[in-house]
Amino acid sequence: MQTHQFNDQHINWQRLEVFDNFQYSILDIDRDNKVVEVIFKFAANDPIVLHRHCAVNHTFVIQGEHCLYHADGTLKEKRPTGSYTISQPDPEPHRECGGEEDTVVLFSIRGTEGPMYEILDDEQNILAVFTMNEFEGLYQAQQSVPSA
Repeated sequence: MQTHQFNDQHINWQRLEVFDNFQYSILDIDRDNKVVEVIFKFAANDPIVLHRHCAVNHTFVIQGEHCLYHADGTLKEKRPTGSYTISQPDPEPHRECGGEEDTVVLFSIRGTEGPMYEILDDEQNILAVFTMNEFEGLYQAQQSVPSA
């Protein structure tokens, strides 16, 4: 079987000012059906900010190994390239990153007009909440940035 390397050079990657270890590109927002489609690129071996998922997440690992860590830093799960996972909202916060290489994961966030993600500090206090409105704002800003 032939293996293929995913080429992401034509993806309109964006960054949030305060987070330098991941990039995102919002592919579509369907407010009527309460769905946000976004692709994330996680840096290798550099877990992102502590957060919790407040909506159903369907994920597909396009490249690399998607690593998830409990709040205390212990490994929770590794998802190899080609893994498809459906995760229900989870009150337990976690961090995630790429394994030995940068990792690209498609997220389909579904089913809520309320909080989709809560961003937490190390004491698990809520720093920010991402709802459909925040994703729509990021999507509009992304549309004004030319692709690479």
